[in-house]
Amino acid sequence: MATTPSHPGPRRRSQRVLMQVPVKLRGSDAQGANFEEETETLAINAHGALVLLQARVISGAKIHLQHTRTSEEQECHVVFLGPVRGNKAEIGLEFSAPRPQFWRVAFPPEDWSPKNPESRTVHRPQGK
Repeated sequence: MATTPSHPGPRRRSQRVLMQVPVKLRGSDAQGANFEEETETLAINAHGALVLLQARVISGAKIHLQHTRTSEEQECHVVFLGPVRGNKAEIGLEFSAPRPQFWRVAFPPEDWSPKNPESRTVHRPQGK
């Protein structure tokens, strides 16, 4: 008997972590005007981030993202244009090259799932 995958569609290259990180974005909006905007991420992964952005951008646009806490910059491009919340849109950004160390967090392994029983287990040192 054949099984059907529970998550059809393309598989993520790295696990997404829901985390708010302050960032500054620079680029050109949909009309070609330069913008600079401070915001925060909604989610991060080794290949980019999901952010809320007031500036209107187009798919494929080049954006410079600065991690506000470290001042480190990374070139990205827009890969997802999501829904608008208030006056800001969800924008998916992909790094020009994978940079898992950019966010200064350890990402879960590719096969990790919050449904895995080990994700709910508290590991205690033996002998205590």
